[in-house]
Amino acid sequence: MDLGLSGKRALVTGATKGIGRRIAERLVQEGAHVGICARHQEDVEAAVEALGAQGTRVWGRACDVGSGSHYLQWIHDAIAALGGVDVFVPNVTAGSRRDPVEQWRANFEVDVLGTVRGCDAVLPKMTSGGAIVAIGTTAAVETFMAPHAYNAMKAALITYTKQLSQAVGPKGIRVNLVLPGPIEFEGGAWDRIKTHMPEIYERMRALEPMGRMGRPEKSPTPSPSSPATAPVGSPASI
Repeated sequence: MDLGLSGKRALVTGATKGIGRRIAERLVQEGAHVGICARHQEDVEAAVEALGAQGTRVWGRACDVGSGSHYLQWIHDAIAALGGVDVFVPNVTAGSRRDPVEQWRANFEVDVLGTVRGCDAVLPKMTSGGAIVAIGTTAAVETFMAPHAYNAMKAALITYTKQLSQAVGPKGIRVNLVLPGPIEFEGGAWDRIKTHMPEIYERMRALEPMGRMGRPEKSPTPSPSSPATAPVGSPASI
């Protein structure tokens, strides 16, 4: 599939596993040059090596998106390494695993400010045809279990990206927010829930029309009786 991404320069945060890794993989498969980050340098180095096998330019470095100065330096260096930026995917999240009060701070710093700071940094470097694809969650628009900072902070991104799209649209820059449903991968949140809270996992899995969680990779070809759609949040639906 030719998505017109050959030669484009893309930055993807949290790109060593899960949705972020699959986005980065799809970008390099389409011929894009990619800059990535994650918290652990060894994971970044392994991902850079694997992604670089596609033949495009891949650059990466460990980065704490919750640290404003560290994060902005990563963006600056990534843009310099790739020679510009055409696509920005603020994918990384603080998740939902801390003390309740600390979780609000973490989700605000990483999920909200990580998106806002990143957009503010890349937009002056983008020209017409640029694109920002932020990652939200269906939990931002649905009543999902107990009140969580993650849900509320992701909901804030809905208004932010709508307003941003109107502000930069006249410059030829597109802004979209993707809302994935439950996505399961090794080491991810739903993988941990499956191990430590199986009753919650099974309850949520039973609500899925296809009887399973989504996967970051492309889904198998559906049977004639199955919905012919990719899992919400998979690269095929972005």
